Amino acid sequence: MIEKRLTKSTLVTVSHAIEQAALAVAEDGPMVVIALFQRLPYFEREREVYERIAKLAAVAVVGVVATHPPELSAGPYPVLLHESEDLAREWTVAVLTPRFGAVLVAHDREEVDPAAATLEAGRVFDGDWRFRRDDALHEVLRLREALADRLPASARAAIDDVVQRVRHLPATPGEGRADAAVRLLAERTDRDRATIQKLRSPAAGATPGGRHQAALTDEAGVRRWSGADGVTASGTLPVALLGVRPAPVQVLPEQTGRRTLALRNEGLIAVLAAVLRPADRITRLDEDSFLLVMPALPYDDAVKLAYRVGTELAAAGERDPFLPPTATVVVAVTRDRPLPLDAIRDGLTWAVGEGIPVATLPSQ
Repeated sequence: MIEKRLTKSTLVTVSHAIEQAALAVAEDGPMVVIALFQRLPYFEREREVYERIAKLAAVAVVGVVATHPPELSAGPYPVLLHESEDLAREWTVAVLTPRFGAVLVAHDREEVDPAAATLEAGRVFDGDWRFRRDDALHEVLRLREALADRLPASARAAIDDVVQRVRHLPATPGEGRADAAVRLLAERTDRDRATIQKLRSPAAGATPGGRHQAALTDEAGVRRWSGADGVTASGTLPVALLGVRPAPVQVLPEQTGRRTLALRNEGLIAVLAAVLRPADRITRLDEDSFLLVMPALPYDDAVKLAYRVGTELAAAGERDPFLPPTATVVVAVTRDRPLPLDAIRDGLTWAVGEGIPVATLPSQ
């Protein structure tokens, strides 16, 4: 299969189509279903479907990265994947019967689509799918070899039985037409989803500096965007967090003080927005601090950016009397979900107390 860039939203659509096909074709003969879910929470969302599939299949296998296999009184065989192995980054669904086959294989790029509504929906993969039996046979054989020592003998024997039956039967002549139809529907669904998202998104006016950014206004917005209100999982997309706490402004009479604070915040946002990439977000962490959320930014780059932010805020403070002359920056890169915002707050409080201009928190 020729790989192309796919977002998580597209993969969800295609995965569900393959799973429903598995439920519909079980009468074609003995069926093999193998799925790799990356992390346990993603499987839990689909647990009921796979328990139904397992009742109809000769063998169903589910692979996840976890410390303990999911508890399955009846259903697919659970296989534990190690964090460091290549299979841990795969999103794969393969269905094979003597007369039908469908497969999706995608590899996590640990990147995000800047236009996506949430981090999860915008995760980017390299991969493709086919509703062709020979492609499904190829992937079942690959996964059978990769997982062999983690499958019970009965599961391996069931897979081998289906493979032998498939090899002795010709592919059906309608596969190409079915594959083309599903591909067209999936691509149109993806385009329609993107169009709807654009229409629903608030017209993000240009932030200071003339760049269009989706600025999150509060912590609740950060949590929604990072997936706290939906299905998400620790261990996947890395996210850099930069907490920025400017030095307090001089105490002034109430009316003058409010105006000074407003001008200070406008200037601070302008400086901070200038370092953002299209996928990044900026928000208020609390009354005294700002937060930059930067998906897929490597740790070393995040630390360099933290020093850059401090330098540029200091330079801006020399030019603008409304801006504070110094600021404290705390940086962390995490794969945890929800995002550890309290750790950034605590880190800022500690760094301010210690007089440290840039502090780094341990990875994860």
